[in-house]
Amino acid sequence: MLDLKFIRENKEKVKENCRLRNFEVDVDRLLELDEKRREMIQRMEKLKNEKNKLNEEIKKSADKKVIVEKGKIIKKKLEEAVPEFEETEKEWKKLVIKIPNMTHPDAPIGKDDSENKEIERYGEPPEFAFTPKGHEELMKNLDLIDFERGAKVAGAKFYFLKNEAVFLEQALVNYALEVCRQEGFSPFVTPDLAKDEVLLGIGYNPRGEETQVYSIEKTDLNLVGTAEITMGGYHKDEAIDEKDLPLKYVALSHCFRTEAGSYGRHSAGLFRVHQFTKVEMFAYTLPENSEEMHTYFKDMEVKIFKGLGVPFRVVDICTGDLGGPAYRKYDLEAWMTSRDGWGEVTSTSDTTDYQARRLNVKVKREGGQKEFLHMLNGTAIATSRALIAIIENCQQADGSVVIPEVLRKWMPGGMKTINRK
Repeated sequence: MLDLKFIRENKEKVKENCRLRNFEVDVDRLLELDEKRREMIQRMEKLKNEKNKLNEEIKKSADKKVIVEKGKIIKKKLEEAVPEFEETEKEWKKLVIKIPNMTHPDAPIGKDDSENKEIERYGEPPEFAFTPKGHEELMKNLDLIDFERGAKVAGAKFYFLKNEAVFLEQALVNYALEVCRQEGFSPFVTPDLAKDEVLLGIGYNPRGEETQVYSIEKTDLNLVGTAEITMGGYHKDEAIDEKDLPLKYVALSHCFRTEAGSYGRHSAGLFRVHQFTKVEMFAYTLPENSEEMHTYFKDMEVKIFKGLGVPFRVVDICTGDLGGPAYRKYDLEAWMTSRDGWGEVTSTSDTTDYQARRLNVKVKREGGQKEFLHMLNGTAIATSRALIAIIENCQQADGSVVIPEVLRKWMPGGMKTINRK
């Protein structure tokens, strides 16, 4: 979340930022509640101090009756103040967590994803000498996937990967982990579950009608939609020594998303599914170094996808398409024949101290002072989207698919092509 002091001192900037990012938040009401809340805290603290003084006086006084009566009055005032304070704080919290991060001054201004700005391109869409197919048809023809039985077992948007696709997914995971390990990232496999408080800290709404999260009934646990959640919670309520930063982590996890309402033509096949496997980069860094780290994450994603040999571009995400935590965000979009256009395959966000403030993660400077550090995330590989890019761009006229060279060492027998059975 944003620093409350910053919001108080920059009310109009915060309002304008909310407007540009399509966030409807009553900032005036928040500040009104904030003032009321602070006054109530001061009043309750004063009453508690008076009560403590009476406790000391009663030990020395001969006439305890008068002091006991004063204590009862104070106790009653405190009991009356608590419900009003709790109601005020409840509304205050609802508003403060809705306010998005501020926006990088160089991020494009725009209403939605149509106004994202292309800043880099690698390769061009392939020109096939035949009519290309989408990944769904190609994978079915090659006996690589079963959506029908996935739906029978778990519901729509679930699937079984089969045969060579199983090894291809594992190859993608191994490839991404290897590239990150060579760059000094520490590897993790994370839990598939996280507590409500961790999801809220990262910026996800774990409960309620608009959530995109699968929640576990009668618990405070949720299936994670990304390892950003688990790795963001890894150092919750900790202070990390300045000399130990940056911390670069790469984490493998399953990801679960309800994808409510995502059933359009461009969401067919593997593009929007309820479960997939992802390798996620995560960094804890000094505030003064987060912008440099963000560029590094973007370049890491570029390096990984250049190795796969598929055409893709980098886009700078506009204000209207930024999620709440991101100060700035870059997406990689690969060319996909099933979309006849570009489709997101990775993203990387600099969340500055927005998540760190909510999760209480700080850096301990060499001089001993503490401050909130900065946290960043970036997709190394989301296997479902990467499979689309490879299968559609590497398809051949006979319906076979050429496997990118960097993945072949993890395929059975160094397999180069997936052919019809």
